Amino acid sequence: MTDAPRPPFPPFTRETAVQKVRLAEDGWNSRDPEKVALAYTVDSRWRNRAEFVTGRDEIIAFLTRKWARELDYRLIKELWAFDGNRIAVRFAYECHDDSGNWFRSYGNENWEFDDAGLMRLRYACINDLPIKESERRYHWPLGRRPDDHPGLSDLGL
Repeated sequence: MTDAPRPPFPPFTRETAVQKVRLAEDGWNSRDPEKVALAYTVDSRWRNRAEFVTGRDEIIAFLTRKWARELDYRLIKELWAFDGNRIAVRFAYECHDDSGNWFRSYGNENWEFDDAGLMRLRYACINDLPIKESERRYHWPLGRRPDDHPGLSDLGL
């Protein structure tokens, strides 16, 4: 794996922070653990719920487990705040388990980047809400959210 720079770089402006958030959303919606891991430093540290992850190998293992159980995963992220090399986002994703039970998971993330635009810290707090399939709001084909699809604020989430 490479440590190739990942623009945009800090310090962030509103425009570059929004761009960084959308790039992260697009990566996660790919559901490709190896691709997603390249956005993080080789020694990146995460707290995701009550799980602590360090480094790209653990990130790949974590995401592989995640997307094996969170089926038809679709995610929307939205910029909350930014300063220097830090970005705060809120997000919501929808998925179902292998028994067909649907969930909408809401959360917040705090990110810190190195000078090359790689994320070195990620702290995520997430709450899960069981929903009926008829309550889903994300219906685009798997992969990148279309540009004309409403964001979280537009959806009232």
